[in-house]
Amino acid sequence: MLFLFLAIVSSTLITVFMRLSEGKSQNELSLLSMNYLSCCLLSYLFMPSKRIFPSQDGLSTVLILGGIGGVLYLASFLLLKWNVKKNGVTLPATFMKLGVLVPTILAAVIFKETIHVSTLFGILLAFFAILLLKEKSSEKATSTLGLVLLLAGGGMADAMSKIFEETAPATLSDHFLFYIFFVAFVLCLLFIVLKKQKYCLWDVLFGLLIGVPNYFSSRFLLLSLSSIPGVVAYPTFSAGTIVLVAVCGKILFKENFTKKKLIALTLILIALALLNV
Repeated sequence: MLFLFLAIVSSTLITVFMRLSEGKSQNELSLLSMNYLSCCLLSYLFMPSKRIFPSQDGLSTVLILGGIGGVLYLASFLLLKWNVKKNGVTLPATFMKLGVLVPTILAAVIFKETIHVSTLFGILLAFFAILLLKEKSSEKATSTLGLVLLLAGGGMADAMSKIFEETAPATLSDHFLFYIFFVAFVLCLLFIVLKKQKYCLWDVLFGLLIGVPNYFSSRFLLLSLSSIPGVVAYPTFSAGTIVLVAVCGKILFKENFTKKKLIALTLILIALALLNV
């Protein structure tokens, strides 16, 4: 449970640093590429052998999973940006949060993890609370398919950790993360070159900074999956991050808690208790 808690804290720090970068960073893709570069460097530092392609059984599986994960990471970001333009801010943000459905269902259906009654109630309550957090908006979806792809893409990106945990050797976990972030970095860099975008100092600094909690969030979540079922870990990770981000928003950025938001956060806390009974 310690690793899952650390993953939640790390995920929260990503949001906090992203909030601090607002008004300073000029190019989202540039910031994102530096974030992936930072993650690559940290992944390499944690490799025991410092060999990017070690002679070990299961390496080909890890390479494939890492490559797919890297594509999904960047694709999810690009889908989010596209959906914001097409469907406004509120709906994409909600569907992105609901993406946790994908790894949760995958863990139960594909990997046959048992869902206890209390866990099921916790999952349903957490999803209801996420929907409750959706702010009132006049925005209407102009591309339902785009929202579904966002949910599926973001969910599958998260699910890659569970797939790795079930199909690949745990000793290659740092290589798995390296391949993910390296592929995402190269693809991101390619987009920057094609669009002829430039870096500013804040893009580099905040990108490298955000990469630290981003890496540890992925690493700790991966470690937690070795001892906690995915049907518990993923909803707990998502719900816990929402609560901690809300608390940080209140303390650090003086954000207001509406009655609806307080009810939703209370329901999430109850859901977390049910998930971890």
